[in-house]
Amino acid sequence: MVPKSGLASLVAGTALVATASVATVSMALAETVQVGPRPLFLVDRMDDGALKEKLLACAGTPVKRTLFSIGHRGAPLQFPEHTRDSYVAAARMGAGIIECDVAFTADMELVCRHAQNDLHTTTNILATDLAAKCTQPFTPASGDEPARVECRTSDLTLAEFLSLRGKMDAGDSSAATVEAYMDATAGWRTDLYAAETGTLMTHADSIALIRDLGGKFTPELKTPAVDMPFDGFTQEDYAQKLIDEYKAAGIPASDVWAQSFNLDDVLYWVEHEPAFGAQAVYLDDSYEIEGWDPMDPSTWTHTMADLKAMGVNIIAPPLWVLVTVENGEIVPSVYAENAKAAGLSIITWSLERSGPLVTGGGWYYQSIEAITDGDGVMMELVDVLAQDVGVIGIFSDWPATVSYYASCMGLK
Repeated sequence: MVPKSGLASLVAGTALVATASVATVSMALAETVQVGPRPLFLVDRMDDGALKEKLLACAGTPVKRTLFSIGHRGAPLQFPEHTRDSYVAAARMGAGIIECDVAFTADMELVCRHAQNDLHTTTNILATDLAAKCTQPFTPASGDEPARVECRTSDLTLAEFLSLRGKMDAGDSSAATVEAYMDATAGWRTDLYAAETGTLMTHADSIALIRDLGGKFTPELKTPAVDMPFDGFTQEDYAQKLIDEYKAAGIPASDVWAQSFNLDDVLYWVEHEPAFGAQAVYLDDSYEIEGWDPMDPSTWTHTMADLKAMGVNIIAPPLWVLVTVENGEIVPSVYAENAKAAGLSIITWSLERSGPLVTGGGWYYQSIEAITDGDGVMMELVDVLAQDVGVIGIFSDWPATVSYYASCMGLK
């Protein structure tokens, strides 16, 4: 846990904003990408073989920025997600594409948050006067009842939102106090970089920053936590406003991979903004349907051919949906094979979000749990996704891992 003095600094909102100019950062990125020790830490834990030898042989080769490496919320393994600092860290680690999850405020301005209703876990709102505006103010845990709280971007104006500070995404549902609730970062993450960072971003600000860092864009239109229309703001208005902010910034559609779990959002872009719709990403959450099985097409709501016929060109399921185990080896799933056969491109999410893999890897590794017994499996999975499944990009909470692999393999 972060020392109480460090937490108090964050809570008080006195964290210092990094002063290095974006121009300076961008110039440095043009010269070199820094991936640190983690990629080779993972390679060292792989079973001996040709892949390990290949990855080790790249240790002395400079890593290049690559579109194959996508910064999932920036670099939230160690930096508060969707903050300026997290985006800069992702770019420094070679992520060629960086994600802003898009939510909206009470005055219908677009901001970067993973969910419209996550401010209580991703910011310091509970330790500010704005806590009184939360949809569900903090109620401490009592007996068998967990703590209850829900704070939405739509509870605040844009100015109020920007007065907050980002923190590592966590909340302790057993907590009896606000301080205990906020002080809950997982042991395999860190608060080391949270005490003096946490600058929140509007969607428009993220466009300007990522552009200046030399990156490209993958905004995700988040499912609203409020009923739509919201004060006359329709779902279609929301989808259009996201695209309009790229057009206003002069960003070409070819540099933007707009995403949504809502198929209707993707189809809206296909119809009304075809240049952007051509590479809009359908985040497939069919796994939430009871009985759905990536190995059994009869359980799927849409066939891959159906999606392609609708105008969907890119599909993005979680890691585990694309792979299975045969004879002790990771191989593509039926889902992955069908998507490729239908001519769909594939992106997947999210590497480096599971903590140490020694106990099976959890949710993201469920289809290969039987052979997931250590962190070396991560690079093996990335290789199968790249070479056998043929994904065009991988979201990661620590982009250095994917950047190192992609650069070593010559992926663009």
